[in-house]
Amino acid sequence: MFSLQSLSVPVVGAPMAGGPSTPELAAAVSNTGGLGFLAAGYKSSAAVAAEIARTRRLTKAPFGVNLFVPDHANTYRATTGTTAAEKLAAALAFRNLLATGTAAGTAAEPGLPDPDDDDGWPAKLELVLQERVPVVSFTFGLPAPEMLAELAGRDICVIVTVTDSAEALAAADAGARVLCVQGPEAGGHRGTLDSAKVPGEVSLDRLLRGIGQACDLPLIAAGGITAPADAAAAAAAGAAAVQVGTLLLLSREAGTSPVHRAALLEAAQGGRFSETSLTRAFSGRPARGLTNAFMRAYPDAPDAYPYVNQITAPLRAAAAAAGDPEGVSLWAGTCYRLAAEQPAADIVRRLSGR
Repeated sequence: MFSLQSLSVPVVGAPMAGGPSTPELAAAVSNTGGLGFLAAGYKSSAAVAAEIARTRRLTKAPFGVNLFVPDHANTYRATTGTTAAEKLAAALAFRNLLATGTAAGTAAEPGLPDPDDDDGWPAKLELVLQERVPVVSFTFGLPAPEMLAELAGRDICVIVTVTDSAEALAAADAGARVLCVQGPEAGGHRGTLDSAKVPGEVSLDRLLRGIGQACDLPLIAAGGITAPADAAAAAAAGAAAVQVGTLLLLSREAGTSPVHRAALLEAAQGGRFSETSLTRAFSGRPARGLTNAFMRAYPDAPDAYPYVNQITAPLRAAAAAAGDPEGVSLWAGTCYRLAAEQPAADIVRRLSGR
C-alpha cells in the first residue's frame, strides 16, 4: 500500500475539481517525486476512467483520485445542519432570488436543483476499486467504515480531508490511513465533513499539532503553503507532506479556465481582485476564492450543496463564455499572488527546496 514516506519529494498536488486538475498536472507532480491527484468531482465515471488511463500513460509513479462524498453516504455525525428537505427549500428560494435578474449582470436562466444527482458516487467507487488506484481521497464527508475497509483490501491508501480534531478522530476511527489537514488559508472548497459548519480560523500550525496529539495517522498539511519555509514549519508541526493547489493554477499543465487564469494574473499585478474571501454563493458550500461581484451580491447564500451548484451552473457558464470574471468562481487561496506561469515540476521542486 502507498505510503507518504515513499515520496522522494513530500509534496501533494491538490485535487482541484472544475477543470484545473488534469492527467498532465497529476503526472507532472508524481514524476517529480510528489503525489499527483485527479479530481473526480463533476465528471462522469467514464471521463474519470479516461483520465486514469491517460495518467498511467504519462507516469509510472503513484497518483490519487479524489471523490466528493454525497450527503446520503456521509457517516459523520453532524452537530449542526439542515435536513434534505430544508436544503432543497432554501435552494429554491435562492433560485427565485437569482431569477429576478440581479445575478451579477447575466441574463442566463438559473438551473434547477436535482435531488437525484449524487455525482455518480456508486460508479466512481466501483471504478477506483476496479482500477486499484494507489490512493483515493474523500472530501465533503466520511464514507462508511465498510467502504474504507474494502478500499484497503484492494491495497488502496485512503485519505480523508479534515478541518478540525473532531473530524480527524472520526476519520481515524472509520479507517482512514492518512489525513489531509486543511487550514483556513486554503483555496477552493473547505473540506468540512459537516456542510453547515462555519469553517474554523485556527491556524494550520495549531491544527496540525492538535490533530497530531489526538491521533497518530500521517498528516498532509494544506492551505497557505508557498515556500520551503512553510513546508519546513508544517513538518515541524507534525506533517509528513504538504499539499499545494493555488500555486499550480497557472502552471502549464493545469486546466484552469482562461477567465480564471486572466483573473489570477490581473490580481498578481495589483488589479481589481485584491483579496480572497469565503462564500457559499456559487455552490452552497463554503469555499475561498478571489472576491468578485457575484460573491458580494449574495453573501447570505444557503447551506444547500449540491443544489446551489446546480442552480448557478448556467450563470457561471454564461459568464465564462463572456470572459466575465465577476460571475464565475475564481477559487484561490490566500497565496494567490504567488501563482506562477511555470512548469508544475519547477513549482514542486522549488517548494521542496530542491
